Amino acid sequence: MTNQLFDLSGKTALVTGCNRGIGKAMAEALAEAGADIIGISSSLTTAESEIQKSVTRTGRKFYPYQVDLGDRAKLYAFINQVKTDHPKIDILVNNAGIILRQPAAEHSDEYWDQVLNINLDAPFILSRELGKEMVARGYGKIIFTASLLTFQGGINVPGYTAAKSAIGGLVKALANEWAGKGVNVNAIAPGYINTDNTEALRNDPVRSKAILDRIPAGRWGMPEDFKGPVLFLASDASNYVSGITLTVDGGWMGR
Repeated sequence: MTNQLFDLSGKTALVTGCNRGIGKAMAEALAEAGADIIGISSSLTTAESEIQKSVTRTGRKFYPYQVDLGDRAKLYAFINQVKTDHPKIDILVNNAGIILRQPAAEHSDEYWDQVLNINLDAPFILSRELGKEMVARGYGKIIFTASLLTFQGGINVPGYTAAKSAIGGLVKALANEWAGKGVNVNAIAPGYINTDNTEALRNDPVRSKAILDRIPAGRWGMPEDFKGPVLFLASDASNYVSGITLTVDGGWMGR
């Protein structure tokens, strides 16, 4: 019974930002549980990628798409294409995101627009367009990547904080409408994780020490720490879980 709860055989999952870091680990976890993967990244190339190799090693199919989620016209063109190519998408993981650091007094319109377009607008549009079909079928799982800044303010990242705070509210709003229609909408909030996005912090000895000293687990997180959480929220094990933001942070929020 336990294995069946986490079995994704016959399911198709679309994962944005799948080419590295947390998104890559999430895509691998879903494939290992039996799902075919539609992989979205602005950096995917026609050459076979590491994530494609990882997925196909599990015996599952990998369908790569190179998409600029910050370009509204290209996003809609992709949605039309992927719905034609894959009429039934069971799981949507809205993971792709960017972070642009600049003090609030200097934070440009360009930075604000780039971050909001990719971190908030694109996930909403994807969720609306794929979610309506999940609702019509009576089944679906939508998972957002939130952040500790869904709950906190951060420093020098007003656009990122605004977007990730909004994701927390969007998850609740969609869950309120769709939980009774067979579609679970939830989020995962990473803590301080060893990825490209945190390289600047890890390279700053003062900030890095301050962060590490506050994490009860005593270490920075790794992308692999997200395999279990994403599998839980993507599987039948979470059928009565809706509207939550699950923190995966080594205990940071409890400190």
